[in-house]
Amino acid sequence: MIAVLTAALEAVRTGRFQRSLALATAGGSVVTAAEIYLEHDRAGFGNRMMWWPVLLGPLGAGAGLAAALDARAARTVLPLVSAAVAANGVQGFWLHLRGLLEKPGGWRMARFNLETGPPLFAPLLMGMVGGMGLVATVLRREGDTPGREGS
Repeated sequence: MIAVLTAALEAVRTGRFQRSLALATAGGSVVTAAEIYLEHDRAGFGNRMMWWPVLLGPLGAGAGLAAALDARAARTVLPLVSAAVAANGVQGFWLHLRGLLEKPGGWRMARFNLETGPPLFAPLLMGMVGGMGLVATVLRREGDTPGREGS
């Protein structure tokens, strides 16, 4: 366990983790967008806002891949797209919470509405993918000398 933690900290210190996290952001964006598409399609895309996370998924994937390949993209494109993805996750959480409150019974029937209504915590997974991208933007990149990150 200690060896794994030590290796992980060494990867962060030397900059190898930055590209890995950018790639994880790309992969997470694809998987999350696909799942959201299926769930929102099942709901008939009843609100036009349901398309936002579906459209942001490929953008997050492209930004994560670009950041893994290019240091400039890691400093410019990835933070912008990741911030949009994270903000959309928070927005989705609010919209899902509002949807639960609007169901018959509201919080008086919280258990039933949580089980049958929009998934309350699912949008936070989208926010977490955006958060991973934001963390990747502030990590040191492999090959950067201290004090000259991203040059």
